[in-house]
Amino acid sequence: MMRELNLTENIIFLLGAVLMVVGSAANIFVQPWAPYTFAVGALAFAAMQMKQRYDGNNFVIRRLRRIVIVSDVFFLLSALLMFANQANFFGLDFLLYIKYIRNNWVVMLLVGAILQLYATHRIGNELEKEAKNL
Repeated sequence: MMRELNLTENIIFLLGAVLMVVGSAANIFVQPWAPYTFAVGALAFAAMQMKQRYDGNNFVIRRLRRIVIVSDVFFLLSALLMFANQANFFGLDFLLYIKYIRNNWVVMLLVGAILQLYATHRIGNELEKEAKNL
C-alpha cells in the first residue's frame, strides 16, 4: 500500500505545487524573485513525494515510483536552470550560455511534468487493481 500524507503534509504538497506554478509564470515575466519561489515549491513538492513511499511488492508501482523520483529531479534541475537563466553564474562563454542554459528551464519543467502526469495516472490505476485483487 501507498503511504498516505497527513493534513499538514498535504498542505505542504499543494503549496509546493502552487509555488511552482507561480514561480514559473513569474519567470516568464522576468521577475527577480521567480526562481526562489519555484525552487522552494519544487523542494516542498519533491520532499512530500518522497514521503509517499510504496511498501508493497508490485513491480509496476515500484517502477512508476522511480519515474516520479526522476520527474522530481527534473523539477529541481529546472529550478537550478532558472537561477542560471537570470545571470550566467556558471561562467560560460556567451554563445555556450545561449545554447545550453538560456530558457532551457522550460524543457526540464516540461519533461518533469510529462513524467509526473504519466506516472501518477498509472500509479492510481495500479493501486485500484491491487485493491480489487485483495
